[in-house]
Amino acid sequence: MQRNLAMSLFEHGRVRTTLPKAKDLRPFAERLITLAKLASGGSLTARRRIHKIMGDRSLIPAEHRATYEGMSDAKRKQVMVSRSGRRYRTGAPKGRLDFTAESVTHRLIQTIAPKYAERPGGYTRMIRLADRRLGDQSKLAIVQLVGGEESPGSVAKPAKSARKRRADARYAAAVKAIKSASRGQRGKSSADTAGASDDTATESA
Repeated sequence: MQRNLAMSLFEHGRVRTTLPKAKDLRPFAERLITLAKLASGGSLTARRRIHKIMGDRSLIPAEHRATYEGMSDAKRKQVMVSRSGRRYRTGAPKGRLDFTAESVTHRLIQTIAPKYAERPGGYTRMIRLADRRLGDQSKLAIVQLVGGEESPGSVAKPAKSARKRRADARYAAAVKAIKSASRGQRGKSSADTAGASDDTATESA
């Protein structure tokens, strides 16, 4: 689970998951980025450690994802592996291909790690969301790579459901009725007081 979430984080720059999983993901991802910084400096041990911990998913560049979805299985295979059977790792065009797959390890070491070369830590941030997951009502959060954040959308109160709007309307109608009734009682009591004052004045005369 940690590996899959971390690879999705490095692929998209952010991942939306439950709050406990987000808390568990952050130290795992930051450890991998620290190793990637060592690997980008030439440490073969750090590179091997990353492969052992995380694995190496093949990624399709975002700008070519729509094209990839429309390809046949044979064309997809050409984009993923060379004729020799070795997987493409850099995402660069090869031969007649406009693009090739990129490994998540290559992106982590060559693209993500250099952004944090001068940063001692704190490569990710977590944003708690107000809405909850349907089904089990688990709390949700977004984990982002620092520096390439995007707005997670509404982190305030979620939109009211139809049931909530009806309940609020009934509550507002009840409050309005109570206020109207209290104003009517105050007006009636004022009229009674005024009438009593007139009767007292007549008797005095």
